Amino acid sequence: MKTKIVKPLLLLIMVLFACEIVISCSSVPQTIAGKPEHHTTEGFQNNPYHISSNFVGTPFVFRRVWYSFFPKDEDINHQLTEEESLEQLFNSNKNNTLTWLGHASFLVRLDGKNILTDPHLTGWAGPIEGVGPKRYTPPGISIENLPPVDIIVISHNHYDHLSKHTLERLSNKANIDVVVPLGMKPFFLDIGYTRITELDWHESVELDSIKLSAMPAVHHSGRGLFDKNEMLWASWVIQSQEKKLFFAGDTAYSESIFRNIGEKHGPFDWALVPIGAYSPTELLKQNHVDPVEAVQLGSDIQATNLVAMHWGTFNLSDEPLSEPPSLFEQAGERLGYSAESLWVMKIGETRHLNSSSPSSVATLNAKSLQK
Repeated sequence: MKTKIVKPLLLLIMVLFACEIVISCSSVPQTIAGKPEHHTTEGFQNNPYHISSNFVGTPFVFRRVWYSFFPKDEDINHQLTEEESLEQLFNSNKNNTLTWLGHASFLVRLDGKNILTDPHLTGWAGPIEGVGPKRYTPPGISIENLPPVDIIVISHNHYDHLSKHTLERLSNKANIDVVVPLGMKPFFLDIGYTRITELDWHESVELDSIKLSAMPAVHHSGRGLFDKNEMLWASWVIQSQEKKLFFAGDTAYSESIFRNIGEKHGPFDWALVPIGAYSPTELLKQNHVDPVEAVQLGSDIQATNLVAMHWGTFNLSDEPLSEPPSLFEQAGERLGYSAESLWVMKIGETRHLNSSSPSSVATLNAKSLQK
């Protein structure tokens, strides 16, 4: 093994092992009188009383490190070339479109606005290049070839969703509106952004014709050893004059949370739902939905179309690379979604957000999926 591989490999193992120790010794946060119950003396927690943990054990951590440097050979043809991606995007005539850039990163074009969700367009999901889970595939569109960005929406601060290296390299920062959960404004100020809005759960902001509303999610936050849950995490309602999207970010399943979102804010035209990073279940269920739960989440919020994300991009878990989309499609069909309503996009692919009516969700089977 070459020295240039050994050093970051050992560094990453030591850092992640230290994180496991600190996390396992974390204290129980206390709520604050007069504040919503997800606010604590140490930051934030899930609500109502959903347990989330980022303790996954040393063997799991070691596998992530090993496969980042020695990836499994899994070719499932889920990536367009950048030339193909750019051709699709710029031939869309600036209509309302959705482009999957990989993982939870989408370029959403609504009412003439370019919206980026959780932009991560560099090679590693870690604090420095060469340390952290490695990308299986390049981003659908490179940073330099993105169209001008108007709005950035962030779900939480984990390295696979909040890439400082990507955000630093975006041009025209002074004209980009950044919308984030509570506690994240200083991060963006430090790298040159000035138009930043922090939102608590159930708060909204309107940017011209685009309305963004922060919703609960079942997850946690942290980028180092001593900042656990100091910043809030969220899912998002993204609404234009004619379209309504739900961006789930990163979340475990909660029937009460997502049915409440559906009742208060649904129906939705599209829901962007995470389908990967769920195996082994006993370690990851508190933080991530599996493909079956992702479909149930979409049904709960009353979404007509479901778009798969959070798979096939980073080495984050043990399931085979090709498994999440297959289980997602099977689960969707069992719950009454048509094949046309279950979007498994290729990285870099652009699809039109057509005039599909959210009222058609009433035809979906309302019963819960049986695993």
